[in-house]
Amino acid sequence: MLVKVLRKLKRYGITLPIIFNDESDLRKLMDNAGDRGIIADSQREMMQSVLDLGDTLVRELMVPRTDIVWIEGNRTLRQGLSLALRSGFTRIPVIAENLDEVIGIAYVKDLARRVHEHHDSEQSESVAEHLRPASFIPENKTAADLLKEMQRNQTHMAIVIDEYGGTAGLITIEDILEEIVGEIADEYDDETDEIEWLSDTQARLSARLNIDDFAAAFKIELEDGASEDVDSVGGLLAKQLGRVPIPGSEITVAGWQLVAERPVGRRHRIATVLATKAQPTLDGESPK
Repeated sequence: MLVKVLRKLKRYGITLPIIFNDESDLRKLMDNAGDRGIIADSQREMMQSVLDLGDTLVRELMVPRTDIVWIEGNRTLRQGLSLALRSGFTRIPVIAENLDEVIGIAYVKDLARRVHEHHDSEQSESVAEHLRPASFIPENKTAADLLKEMQRNQTHMAIVIDEYGGTAGLITIEDILEEIVGEIADEYDDETDEIEWLSDTQARLSARLNIDDFAAAFKIELEDGASEDVDSVGGLLAKQLGRVPIPGSEITVAGWQLVAERPVGRRHRIATVLATKAQPTLDGESPK
């Protein structure tokens, strides 16, 4: 890792005919170079981040278990492609019965190629028939070691295992690179108003809208336990669905239908939720 940083400095025209005792000496040199304007602050921060990878554990960077989008192995290729298109992910963990039993990774290009070459396979073949092996790593592995391993094995995703052998989360090579270069913004990552009323019976909500603010703005009372352990509208969707919401996922809360809209960012998290007043029943009363 140290050699790579030295090469990085040399690329910016900084020759270092110095023998360093440890990384702290190099950190001091980079700080001095930054203070003197030899390298830009962004370059110094990036180099510091490279060094920090050796002390950063995988569990600090991983996508937690609760945020993983997965699919059962017995789902058809059509269902697999539909999930990929709706969620925006090109690699999806495949499970047997639960998330602690990951049997492989489904690549969208593999499923799409199979359907393209054999049109009848769309409904007749399962996702489990077209898997790639999953890589499993402990959550206390360092990000630097994992990055080397991923580069060596040419893998882009790994399942993170906790001390009991259960699935703690997943991590991609992009998660590690983002730790070095900073958050990678998406062209659709714009600020969303917490509540945008479209009409008297419809509004667009930020998925991060606080659950209590949602109830107050819509003058509703949530059922006991409905909002327990969740803080946002997005969390409410995830709790009632029992999985990560993707575009089109919907629930009904206190007479309002909540539908997840477009995902944003590299992790494709839901940004907005469309809230629509439920249609009146036949006797003219709105459902409670």
